[in-house]
Amino acid sequence: MNKTLPVQKNEYIDVVFEDLTHDGAGVAKVDGYPLFVPNGLPGEKAKIKVIKANKGYGFGRLMEITEASPYRVEAPCPIYRECGGCQLQHMSYEGQLMAKGKQVKDVLQRIGKLGDVKVHPVLGMKDPWRYRNKAQVPIGEHEGGLIGGFYQQRSHQIIDMQACLIQQEKNDDVVKRVKEICNRYGVRAYDEKKHKGDLRHIMARYGLKSGEVMVVFVTRTNELSNKQKIIDDIVGTVPGVKSIVQNINSKKTNVIFGDETKVLWGEEVIYDYIGDIRFAISARSFYQVNPEQTKVLYDKALEYASLTGKETVIDAYCGIGTISLFLAQKAHKVYGVEIVPEAIEDAKRNADLNGITNVEFAVGEAETVIPDWYEKGVQADILVVDPPRKGCDEKLLQTILSMKPKKVVYVSCNPATLARDLRVLEDGGYQTVEIQPVDMFPQTTHVETVALIELKL
Repeated sequence: MNKTLPVQKNEYIDVVFEDLTHDGAGVAKVDGYPLFVPNGLPGEKAKIKVIKANKGYGFGRLMEITEASPYRVEAPCPIYRECGGCQLQHMSYEGQLMAKGKQVKDVLQRIGKLGDVKVHPVLGMKDPWRYRNKAQVPIGEHEGGLIGGFYQQRSHQIIDMQACLIQQEKNDDVVKRVKEICNRYGVRAYDEKKHKGDLRHIMARYGLKSGEVMVVFVTRTNELSNKQKIIDDIVGTVPGVKSIVQNINSKKTNVIFGDETKVLWGEEVIYDYIGDIRFAISARSFYQVNPEQTKVLYDKALEYASLTGKETVIDAYCGIGTISLFLAQKAHKVYGVEIVPEAIEDAKRNADLNGITNVEFAVGEAETVIPDWYEKGVQADILVVDPPRKGCDEKLLQTILSMKPKKVVYVSCNPATLARDLRVLEDGGYQTVEIQPVDMFPQTTHVETVALIELKL
């Protein structure tokens, strides 16, 4: 027992929650010592049990709320506590948006030393439910039948799920029907311990505007018993189905997809729209799971770019070309770069699909390709970055500082790495003008932001 700590394991204490962590736990402090407690909300008074006391911080379990937050609500999902896919269903949507705004401001101050930058209120959804257009469901067996749902928090125990309240209802329906059909024909679920059985995952994609559906089976081997009967039943009973695909993943791994993908029936892709731009979506395409809020985010990025039709724009981390194609509608020329070759193939296809000819896409690391373009005389007026959670590569930030585009529009899915990168750009002669957070993932702790950064003259 560590006598120097203000709390001890198994001790019961009364606390007041001051904040939320980035994964949605309540933060309480005892003599400056932080305790992280799942399900606690800022402003609440509660009795907790200390379950772990490390040197610099501890963890607790919520035993009783003695004074509830005005933002506390009853989570509507029956498996909310077990699942872990959502972290904030016990908080009203108004409270969620305020907490996300605070999170952005806090990291800008703490990590970026940018406390005076204007951060606008978070742009939320009118209806913050049923927004996800892609369901990836692990499949297991229970009492001789197939089950599919989500892994229980911190385990590989599958919780059977009939409905997910942040999924499009169409996807719930597709997964349920496909599960029933596979059960009917005796398909065996993959057993990850024994590395036996066939069906690992069922994935459903739904085009919100097009109404088109794709069904993907992820299997351990080429085999899927009664394959033709399963296909016939899906085609006969799933409205809107346009594509049935099989992906083979024979490895002992947590990664969902394997390298081989083949079309079992119908098309290789389904189509959907973000704004007026049409996108072809294959089984493995990266495509935003909340197209409604993606449009809000990209409209803001476009507004910050304030294009007149004369500008050259570089889109680092361009993915399947979503932001590039939005920008190309208003720019003179757009160059997009992305490290994933399949994404660049999708980007080129999407440009062709929309008759957009003023874009050029390249495969490679942004920090390698962009300096190469620069040497060949490509001078960007505006640079757009939408990096993964780890933020921009250091070499890319140095490239920006040497290229000196007039504006940088930074789209971020992680406020902490955004704050870190903004500090580098500020120290290199840029000024962060304003930041707009956008809630792409209601009921979770994630928040997207778009920042406008201008070169100081």
